[in-house]
Amino acid sequence: MADFNQILDAGDVDGGIINVVIEIPAGSNHKIEWNRKLAAMQLDRVEPLAFAKPTNYGFIPQTLDEDGDELDALIITETPLPTGIFMEAKVIGVMKFVDDGEVDDKVVVVPADDRNNGNAYNTLADLPQQLIKQIEFHFNHYKDLKKPGTTQVTKWGDIEEAKEVIRESQERWKKQ
Repeated sequence: MADFNQILDAGDVDGGIINVVIEIPAGSNHKIEWNRKLAAMQLDRVEPLAFAKPTNYGFIPQTLDEDGDELDALIITETPLPTGIFMEAKVIGVMKFVDDGEVDDKVVVVPADDRNNGNAYNTLADLPQQLIKQIEFHFNHYKDLKKPGTTQVTKWGDIEEAKEVIRESQERWKKQ
């Protein structure tokens, strides 16, 4: 497997089209994470089936969030995407998130070219409200069986706020 942080960068952040690597397919309860030191995907843990991911989950190359990992992305597609691929994605917002006291934001993206839905999703407001509620519920509760109350969605941000989160994460990457 290629070292995604070596062959890709974050993409055209100002233009709103970024590179995203898929770690976890939508519907999976496997917590698969990119191991930066080994440049490989690694199964971190198996979550309860009740907390399968409501969206595809991945990361943006050459970024570091405040928790020390690459900046996370929630990838909205009609069907699950496989682990280990990358894609060009359109930024539509950000979910501001705190995990065990650490900022762990999630940039929300869709495929840059989605002919299935006619590129209908351009902002968070275009997503079904039920999906937003499911994502928020998932992230507020997915650790409740082990560490209740340690995760919190604090707010949702627009495209410009998402781009700022990415830029700050790029700066952290450059300083490491």
